Amino acid sequence: MQYTSTRGHALGSYTDVILEGLASDGGLAVPGPLPQVDSALLESWRDLNFAELATAVISLFANDIAEDDLARICRAAYDPAKFSTSEIVPVSDLGNGLTLVGLSEGPTLAFKDIAMQFLGEALDFALEKSNGVLNILGATSGDTGSAAEYAIRGRERLSAFMLSPRGRMSEFQRAQMYSLQEPNIHNLVVDGVFDDCQELVKELSSDAAFKQAHNLGAMNSINFGRISAQIVYYFWSWLRVTDAVDAHDRADFEVSFSVPSGNFGNVLSGHYARTMGLPIRKLVVATNENNVLDEFFRTGIYRPRNAANTLATSSPSMDVSKASNLERFLFDLLGSDAERLRGLWQQLGADGFVDLTTEQPRFLEEFGIVSGTSTHQDRVNTIRSVFESTQVLLDPHTADGVTVAHAHIEPGIPMLVLETAKPAKFPDVIAEALGRIPTTDEAYREMLELPQHQIDMPADPNELRAYIAEHALHARS
Repeated sequence: MQYTSTRGHALGSYTDVILEGLASDGGLAVPGPLPQVDSALLESWRDLNFAELATAVISLFANDIAEDDLARICRAAYDPAKFSTSEIVPVSDLGNGLTLVGLSEGPTLAFKDIAMQFLGEALDFALEKSNGVLNILGATSGDTGSAAEYAIRGRERLSAFMLSPRGRMSEFQRAQMYSLQEPNIHNLVVDGVFDDCQELVKELSSDAAFKQAHNLGAMNSINFGRISAQIVYYFWSWLRVTDAVDAHDRADFEVSFSVPSGNFGNVLSGHYARTMGLPIRKLVVATNENNVLDEFFRTGIYRPRNAANTLATSSPSMDVSKASNLERFLFDLLGSDAERLRGLWQQLGADGFVDLTTEQPRFLEEFGIVSGTSTHQDRVNTIRSVFESTQVLLDPHTADGVTVAHAHIEPGIPMLVLETAKPAKFPDVIAEALGRIPTTDEAYREMLELPQHQIDMPADPNELRAYIAEHALHARS
């Protein structure tokens, strides 16, 4: 497996890529060519448990990690003791052609746990071999931060500097992050929106000298390790849905996925799974009112919004107007032409938008990608209607996925909706939809009462540099 940057530079091995995070040229690591999975190999995975399937899928990308070591990493990541179900990712029928892929059974009740638990173990393994340390610099719109912090809390070789936007997350999300007291966890609350946090991360990560001096890395979806781990549950859920399909009809049995989308990493993982050979008919990009991605896939015009025009919505983890992982998709769309991609970003800087209207028909025809927007009232109505008909309670982001999915359901093609988080994390929206606040277990109620610790910070890269320089881990001699 060869890795390159979307900006054109050759990169190292899988381990090198996950330790580096953002490439030194400012681009994102992409594999090439993608491994191919034929029907025989896919069928041979049918009886694997989740950890075993993760080992099989990720080994196609991580060929510098011995299989026994990778299997041990995956067993530790997907230990059933960390999840509320031994299946790790349960798949259940929602009726009306919809299937729910349960991705929120991990320690922070969000889909990010699936990839973060793996990445925490994989990074620790790589650092132990090299006797190194890594300071994770990340931005979160809600769930990435807590999932990353829970995956590395208490680890001696890893620390986290996690930026979050002031007042833009739910009470539950804030409590999950800010109540952590481990010395290797640093919660930095930025005056701004998620995109401001993300720009700070990109600026420091692109500063090669500072990054090297302070051992900076990433655990958000700019890290390809996250993407590789998310590919696993696309294969897992296809295998579960097709368990009931006649063996002669399984090889080409298509399903579609509706994916609530903010930073585009989850959809990108589905795009890679489809390119690898998984029979995916459509990938439905479901956005909230910050619908930059919906506009792009409908029109071919990519027009990111500034902080002032990024709305605070009732599905806050999707309040993103500059989706980092779109760069990886554009790299594929442009035939791996890094020079043309750099030209697009220059156009974006000059004009405030990118015009790819001539390529727009390919989004569906070649890549199977469609999109749609869900509003606050849509998600409230969907939460209510799904609960009344099935007694299944959705969080607002997953409700966005269900809302947008309805327009793209086709006869005979199962529509799988990827769950984002547990509804208890967003009690105000659930109360509006159902007239009552969802119950949480005692452990989570106690968490909400814990003292919280945070560092307030302006959206200033120099202040962030100073804080990291003072608090970063450094390698031991």
